[in-house]
Amino acid sequence: MTNRIPYTKPSITELEVEFATDAARNGWGENCYDYIIRFEEEFKKHLGVKHAIATSSCTGALHMGLHALGIKNGDEVILSDINWIATVAPVIHLGATPVLVDIEPDSWCLDPAQVEAAISPRTKAIIAVHLYGNLCDMSALRSLGEKHGIPIIEDAAEAIGSCYFDRRAGSMGRFGAFSFHGTKTITTGEGGMFVTNDSDLYEYVMTLSNHGRHRDQHKQFWPDTIGFKYKMSNIQAAVGCAQLKRIEELMQQKRKIFMTYKAALGSLPLTMNIEKDGCVNGYWMPTIVPDNNLPFRRDILLEELKEAEVDARVFFWPLSMIVENAKFDPSKLKTANSIHSRGINLPSGLDITEEQIHVITDVISRHIRRLIN
Repeated sequence: MTNRIPYTKPSITELEVEFATDAARNGWGENCYDYIIRFEEEFKKHLGVKHAIATSSCTGALHMGLHALGIKNGDEVILSDINWIATVAPVIHLGATPVLVDIEPDSWCLDPAQVEAAISPRTKAIIAVHLYGNLCDMSALRSLGEKHGIPIIEDAAEAIGSCYFDRRAGSMGRFGAFSFHGTKTITTGEGGMFVTNDSDLYEYVMTLSNHGRHRDQHKQFWPDTIGFKYKMSNIQAAVGCAQLKRIEELMQQKRKIFMTYKAALGSLPLTMNIEKDGCVNGYWMPTIVPDNNLPFRRDILLEELKEAEVDARVFFWPLSMIVENAKFDPSKLKTANSIHSRGINLPSGLDITEEQIHVITDVISRHIRRLIN
């Protein structure tokens, strides 16, 4: 037994075990897609979109969607400098050039003004990543997309539970991609989802997802094009179906966790995940960014948390530090370069207790107050 507080953990009940067991016992032969189809149907109803395709990962969903849009060698795709590598990897796999721009200081998401300045004749897509549950300015980004004829893609891997006015994150772009990794608000262990309201795009991605064989193709083992193998298993989808039955409970638990952190840390000189007017933040990963005028060293606070048996994560590194063939102007990445070295993701496993959160916030409060004094 350990008293260590993990940075994340899913909520798995007897319902998930029951569904997965049923899939393992009975989900074969003509029933081998039953839970997959059910998961896709129920997820698209939750999101309010026309089409959904269950995938093995969010990365796979992005890869197929970008390929279906014709992204290729010589094209440019704009995204923010602060992202996990999974968002940019499909761009590079397709031979396109990532164009990295700065983030907004409050949302930590793509800055629309920087996006517009980076648009060129070679720009073929803009990827809006809803970081840590925070929402991109979708009105501004969609306006840019319409103005320049560029599709807006939503990476909503971290944004289940987040809503932009009356629309759920992931439902507003040309297509959206979700993650059901074990760290996410709802999980299938590994897994993802491609969603869209574009019926033609859906049909193409459906074909790509089945090794390039169109679903109306009756010739056995005859691919209509070269495709991919990013399928979700029926057993994974069974777990997803159980999680979807509990999604309101899980989303509310994430908000409760964040609010407990906010109540304890809100008076300190730091910023946390923002919830803009008209929006709902799913608060996937509560995050703190101590103010820039503090003599703050992240490694020291992380070590103090570690000594208290608390697992915490660093903010994502700027992609400009990692991706060799990216295009960017270092002088225009000031916010990203400032925030990333100060940000810390706090534990938010769905079974974390208020007492455990207070252990964490006590360490942080003592540390920050020492800096102030």
